[in-house]
Parts: sequence; C-alpha cells; structure tokens
Amino acid sequence: MAKIVSKVYGDALFELALEKQSVTALYEEAEALRKIFRDNGELMQLLTHPKISKEEKEAAVKAIFDGRVSDDMAGFLVLVVDKGRADELDAVLGYFLSVVKEYKKIGVVDVASAVELTDAQKEKLCEKLLATTDYATLEVNYRVDAALIGGLVVRIGDRVVDSSIRTKLSQMEKQLQRIQLS
Repeated sequence: MAKIVSKVYGDALFELALEKQSVTALYEEAEALRKIFRDNGELMQLLTHPKISKEEKEAAVKAIFDGRVSDDMAGFLVLVVDKGRADELDAVLGYFLSVVKEYKKIGVVDVASAVELTDAQKEKLCEKLLATTDYATLEVNYRVDAALIGGLVVRIGDRVVDSSIRTKLSQMEKQLQRIQLS
C-alpha cells in the first residue's frame, strides 16, 4: 500500500514540476524537506498524531513552510496532510526524487568492494558504467564489505553485477556438489 501511495503522490508532484517547468527547484526542495522530516521526529509526530485535527496540522505546515518553500511545494504538503498521508511523506518525496533522477538520467549506483577503492579505480568504474548505461551522470555510493574477499558488487536500480570472489566460490561449491564421483 505504501508503494502505491508514494507512487500516486510522487507522480502527481512530478507532473506538477513538469507543468510548471520547475523540476530542478522542486527536486532541491524535496531533498531538503526529506532531510528536515527525518531530522525532526517531533514534526512528524505532530503531523501524524491522531488526536490533532487536520486543520491544525495544515496550519502547522503553512506556518512552518510558507515563504520557505515554493507555493507549489507548500500546497503539495498541505494536500498530503489533508488527505491523511503525512506518515508517507518520506516515501513520497523519495519516490519523487527517484523519478526526477530517471528523468534527468542520473543513475544511482551502490558499489560494494572488499577493500577501499582508489580514486583512479572509482573514476574508471564510473567511466565504464556511463559507457554501458543510458545515464548522463552517476551518484555513486561506495562501501567496503570485507566478506566479499575480492571483486565488486555493483547495484543500479534492480540490476546487480556481482563479480565478488565470495559469489564465485559459492558458485564453484554448488558445481562441485553436483558432480557425482563413480
């Protein structure tokens, strides 16, 4: 259900951004708002509290965000609160950000390696990824996972390229188990 809500509202915000030709501005506001909502648990408690009326929640949103974000984003936030979906704001904004990234051809890549990659290795990896995908730019998140033993695991959206030694050893083990000795 949460995915449906985030998609419906996220798509609506994206359509508004396209219509008003403010994709970049709303993207930047959505990034900032997502951080604000994550960092301020009290604000989210206020917006999701069942004993606080919608009118009070809407008034709080207007008081906090009017003049600090665009009228379009402020109106969107009021709409989400009015529809009782404030608990989905993080998911909605996250979905919107991902749609804008696809629209702008920005790929989000997660790279796991057994050891820290050098700057030269990172640059070479980015060049290869840009050459083999339709993305214009990349946002790459690197992390070290010693359990990989060696190699890389690269994830772009729902695609995964796993060239880790751990996976190769696991595949070899499965192949050896299938062999029957006479």
